[in-house]
Amino acid sequence: MKDFDETPRIERRVAMEWIISAAASVPFLGEAAVETKSEGAAPVSGSGYGPDPDMVKAYKPGDLWPLTFSAAQRELVIVLCDIIIPADEQSPSASSQGVHDFVDEWISSPYSAQTSDRNLILKGLTWLEEESVRRGSVNFVSLGTEVQSQIAKELSLKPREFPGNFFLKMRDLVAGGYYTTPVGMRDLGYRGNTPMLEWNGPPREVLDILGLEPE
Repeated sequence: MKDFDETPRIERRVAMEWIISAAASVPFLGEAAVETKSEGAAPVSGSGYGPDPDMVKAYKPGDLWPLTFSAAQRELVIVLCDIIIPADEQSPSASSQGVHDFVDEWISSPYSAQTSDRNLILKGLTWLEEESVRRGSVNFVSLGTEVQSQIAKELSLKPREFPGNFFLKMRDLVAGGYYTTPVGMRDLGYRGNTPMLEWNGPPREVLDILGLEPE
């Protein structure tokens, strides 16, 4: 079983940079948004990062907004992250890049798109724990990986109804977070935001697809 005590939190300044980067994907991340109510969840609070965030300041917990996940919810989301994007021969897992903390920051931030996601995610986490009890476990984290993966597969087959839309939203958040990290961008082969000393034209494989010859 994963040692959750060895999973450090990402710095709040890094989290803010991450939120700003991922917010550019709001149309993608908002596909599964629905109106739900999350029983017992504290309301979102905090002033946000404003129109001109200070990317040099060392933010502390609470400077931007209080986080949402309890210790048990954080452990559950760590497991979900690695079901959605596990480690393989090419890339590390989502949790190793702190994506679970990105999800926490995202649903805790005081903006309309994130607030609607918050309710769905928290309701879905509650459902997962209840479903785990129905399957004979004390919680989702304690289920075997085979059963955890089976539940995720079942949810992915009905994405337009609860709790399937919860899993769809979680999948989109995990992917959106992971692929805005340096590791995720490298995994995609993204070449932007790096200096290019010499331009040799489009790659040959791209020209072949377009049926063009290099000049």
